[in-house]
Amino acid sequence: MPLRFLHQGVFMIRRVILPLAFGAIGIGILLGLGFWQLARLEVKEAYLAQIDAAIGGAPVALPAEPNAAADKFRAVIVTGQFTGEHLDVLVSRKNIGAGVRVIEAFVTDTGQRIMVDRGFVADAARKADRTTDVAEVTGNLHWPEETDSYTPAPDTATGLWFARDVAAMAVALKTDALLVVARSDTGGGVEAMPVDGAGIPNDHLQYAITWFSLAVVWAGMTGLFVWRNRRKAVKV
Repeated sequence: MPLRFLHQGVFMIRRVILPLAFGAIGIGILLGLGFWQLARLEVKEAYLAQIDAAIGGAPVALPAEPNAAADKFRAVIVTGQFTGEHLDVLVSRKNIGAGVRVIEAFVTDTGQRIMVDRGFVADAARKADRTTDVAEVTGNLHWPEETDSYTPAPDTATGLWFARDVAAMAVALKTDALLVVARSDTGGGVEAMPVDGAGIPNDHLQYAITWFSLAVVWAGMTGLFVWRNRRKAVKV
């Protein structure tokens, strides 16, 4: 009889208690990941609110020494003249189709050469003449991060670029590495494509729901497994 109880106790430890402990650890990890994503969501929402405030802020003159860390998305206003030197960056618009972003050199009233992302031109109108008159441009400073190791090099034959790269475009256009994305109309049939915080991904809530759902599934599977093993233990 004692041997039978000993055997049953070992069975309970191996088939019930250990799986229950393993399940509890798994549930704890999954819940921890879910709550971590909720914390990330709070941080991301605060960051997006900060971005929206910067994008929609009152435009100011170009900073004396702008940098990506302090001035990304800062609303600015510049006056000067487009030079006619431009790059075309491949882009597609919903319900419109393929086209390009026109990145053009711009000389400010103070003589500084910068770049202005004037906006979208449909592919069919890519070769059309565009105004280079004296202009006042309202927009946002931006250092887009669109390139990676898979981004093709610019097509020298067609002048087509496949992503915005501020440093490389500045070299090609012989300007400062400074890009203003226009939110005002710059004329010439170019449609402004302003900086928009809505394009910044914020999937932390979905990730949190996924982790919590997995925790529920893990708990259910653990409970079922333990219940079945307990039934076996009772029969031993």
